Amino acid sequence: MRNISKRLPATSIFLFTSLFAHYTIASDDHISEHEHASGTEACEGFGPQTPRDIDNKAGENKRIFALAPDYPQLNLCNIHFHTHAEHKAKDFSIYAGTGEHGHGGGYQCNMSTALSRSELIMPKSNYCKGVKPGDTIEVHWVYSSCDIKPGKGLSSCLSEECKNPDLRVETQVFTVVNNSNAFNFNHFNHGGHKVNGYYQAKSLPTNTGTPVVFAGSTTGVKYTEQTCSPLQVTWSVRPQCAKIDINSLSQWCKGNVFKEDHAHGVRSLVTNPQLLSEIH
Repeated sequence: MRNISKRLPATSIFLFTSLFAHYTIASDDHISEHEHASGTEACEGFGPQTPRDIDNKAGENKRIFALAPDYPQLNLCNIHFHTHAEHKAKDFSIYAGTGEHGHGGGYQCNMSTALSRSELIMPKSNYCKGVKPGDTIEVHWVYSSCDIKPGKGLSSCLSEECKNPDLRVETQVFTVVNNSNAFNFNHFNHGGHKVNGYYQAKSLPTNTGTPVVFAGSTTGVKYTEQTCSPLQVTWSVRPQCAKIDINSLSQWCKGNVFKEDHAHGVRSLVTNPQLLSEIH
C-alpha cells in the first residue's frame, strides 16, 4: 500500500489531537463509577462513550454507527498504554480511585495482589515513566482505515486525504512484573511489520479470552459523563489479565516509532446507560 507522507496542517492536527485528548489535556473534573446516579446530568447528543465495565452488556445510547473492520484489514497507527486499566472486568476489578488528573486511577488486575517478592523488585533501569512492578497497565493498539504509517500521537491515524477514518482499538490489560517468563512486550510491538500491505503489530495476545467488541469513543482524562468525546471508535477489549515483563516494556519505552515513554492517565469509568452502547 502507498504510504502517505503529507500530513494535515498544524491547526487541523491540533484540533484532532485535542479531541482525542490522550496526551496533552487533563481535567480536574473526575467522576467515580457511582456518581452518575447522584443527580448529575449526562451530556446529550453524543454517541456511546468509553471506558466501561465490559461484563455489563446493557446500554441505552441510540447513536448507532457501523463497527470498524477487524484489525488485519486496517493499518496500525499508534501504540500507547495507561496506568491503570481504564476498563473494568471480572479479572481487573480492583478500584484504584480517580487518581491525580487520572494518573494512578482506574482498575487493577486481581492477580496484582498475589505477586511474588521477586516479581516486585524494581529493575536496574526503567525507561517507562509512571509505571513500576505491581502496576496494572492497559495497552491500546490503535488501528485506522486511512492509508498511513505508524507514528507519534494519534494524529498519525489520519491524513489530509483521510480526515474521518474508521478507528479500532485492540486492548489488553497487563500486570507489570519483573519476570522474564512473563510476556515480552517486544512480541506485541510494530517493528516495521506488514501483513497483506497493512501495518500491523508483530502479534496480539490470543490467550486472554474472547475480546469484547463494542461501539464507543476515545478516552483520556479530559472526558467525563458531563464532557463527552465526539469521536466514534470500535473497541475490542480482552477480558483477562496477563503478566508483562517490565524489562521488555522498558526497552520499548527506550525507543519506539511512536515516541512513547510514559503511562497516560485514565478516564473515569462510564456507567450511565444513556452513554453506553449495547454489547451484542
